[in-house]
Formats: sequence, C-alpha cells, structure tokens
Amino acid sequence: MAGKRLGLLDQPLVHQAVDDLAHGRDTRHHLLVACRDARSLLAAEPMRYLHALHSVGEPEWVVMEEVPDVLPLWRQYAAILRTWGFSVWCGILNAADYGVPQTRRRAILLGSRVRTAYPPSPTHAKIAEPESLFGPGRVRWVGMAEALGWGATDRPVPTLCAGGGPGGGPEPFPSGARQSLAAARDRGTWISQHDGAHTLLEPQTRCADWTARCGSRAADPAHLPAPTLTSKVHPWKWSLRSNNQSNATVRSADEPAGTLFFGHRANECTWVAEPAAPPWGSESEVVPEPIRITAREAGILQTFPADYPWRGTKGEQFSQIGDAVPPRLAAHLLAPHLRLSLHPDDFTLAA
Repeated sequence: MAGKRLGLLDQPLVHQAVDDLAHGRDTRHHLLVACRDARSLLAAEPMRYLHALHSVGEPEWVVMEEVPDVLPLWRQYAAILRTWGFSVWCGILNAADYGVPQTRRRAILLGSRVRTAYPPSPTHAKIAEPESLFGPGRVRWVGMAEALGWGATDRPVPTLCAGGGPGGGPEPFPSGARQSLAAARDRGTWISQHDGAHTLLEPQTRCADWTARCGSRAADPAHLPAPTLTSKVHPWKWSLRSNNQSNATVRSADEPAGTLFFGHRANECTWVAEPAAPPWGSESEVVPEPIRITAREAGILQTFPADYPWRGTKGEQFSQIGDAVPPRLAAHLLAPHLRLSLHPDDFTLAA
C-alpha cells in the first residue's frame, strides 16, 4: 500500500506465470521482460515448489500469507490445488483477532490433503464479548500499552532511545526528547519507585533508592537518569503514528497498532503525544516531539519475544520485523496442520 503498487499492474503476468508453472512450464523469463517491477513474479514462485512436490505426492498441507491485494492470486492457487485433491480455504484475516496487538490484515491460503481446510476461530474482538450459551465470549483486542507492559493506568513514556536507519533515528535522543526531559526535570517530575508504587519527587531531590540506582553524581542535566513518567503525573496521551505521510494511521496506545511496515524513511513509526488535559494547569506547556519506535518495541507489537535476537543494522532489523508474519497469527494457522493444540496463553509454537 505504501509503494508504487506496480505489482498490481503486473498481476495478469503473475497469473499467467502461475498457470504455466502449474502445468510444468516455466515461462517466467519471457514474462519478466514485460513486468513493471522485477519482483512481481516472485508471487508465482510457490507454484514451482508445489508442482514439483505434487509430482511425488506431496505436500500434505500448505499455508501461505501475503498482503490483501494478493487475494485474487490466492484464489487462483486454490482453484489449482483443488484439482489436485486439496481442501482449500482462502480469505482475509485480521491479526488482531488472534491476540496480535496490531490490526494487520492479510490474505491467507490454507490447503490440506488430509483434513478440511478452514480458518482458525478468532480469540479476540474489537469489543469484548460476554459469555453466552455457546461458551465464553472473545476478549478485547490487545492494545499496544498492554503488549509493551506499560500497564493500563501507570503508562510510562515510550522508550527514549531509538536506533539508526529506516524506522529508527540515528541520534541517541530523538529530536526534542532531551529538551523534553530537561523540562520535565525542572518541573519536578522525577519518579521514585517504592515496591511498585510511584512517588512524585521535587526537582533534583535525592532519596535512598535514587542513590542506590544512580549514585551520588552532581545534579547535572547530562547525568540525570531518564524519568519514569506515568499517567498520574504526566497528562500526555500517547499514540503510534505508522508513517510520515498525511494519511498515516494514528492509534492510541490503548488500541492495537496499525499495520507495521518499514524499509523507507517515510515509513518511520513514531510515538506522538497530545495533552490529555491542559498539562500542569497551563495552556502553554510544550508537547513532547515525536519519539521513534525502537526495534524491540516493533518486534513486540509483531508478537516476537522481547529478547528476540534481531541481526544486522537497525534498518535491516526493521525490514525483518515489518516483513514477518506475526508469530501468534502463524501459530494459530499452523497448529491444526501440525496436529498440535494451541492454548490461548501458550505460544511456545509461536516462539
């Protein structure tokens, strides 16, 4: 949706390539000359594998995922697979319906030789459902704050240090963040934690646990630790903006994110704040500037473990995250074919 969408113009050529491959003819070299985007015919590549495996009585099942615009192509795959004896379902699924904190809509194809293909039952809904005669209702979609461990009421400011490259900023503190921290310090917004409770301290106030955590350094702004700000003391309402474009999706931290995608400077995801009420009793308070999302945060919103070992530059990491199938969605799709039961709270398969 964010690119030049040349793949849509090449769809007739991709359909032709799929049909030819299904009959054992590889005409992609000829068709590629007419393609507007050299990557378009990659969508036909699975049929080369499927035809080769079909010739030896395999595979037992197949699951494929792509962006919603690819659904017509999945329908062509489905028609071919049915002639080979597969039960096939294809359609659009929303990852948020399966516990992913992201309304990521994707075209899914499920095919099996040994069982009836059908989509997994959703476990979540936009609005929580009450229990009925048919059993417990679906729980509410997972919001970003819940997934990131921010909590429902004591929601801290987003991580104040992002990485370099597309999706993450190169500077240690994104634009305006250091200024915001200094302003917060001067207003007395440092927080001391006592057994999980938050206590507002006066500016540059020291206490036993502050010294234990931070030492006895001078009250120099450059050496002060970043404050833990909560909704109790900081009236900002945080949202995630999906990119820099005018029509970008903006979601409150209490909601699931929009579809995460990276790979270009215009596709940076940033945390943005707006006053939940006139802050600090003043109309003139400066709202913090946008803070770029980190790779760790983006990975969590894709349902990867927080400590997932991403590799490469920050830009490469963001590309990997944006291109990935959310593990929780994948677990729901694959569990029946792997003959595994998937408990809603058990995502070992996803990890």
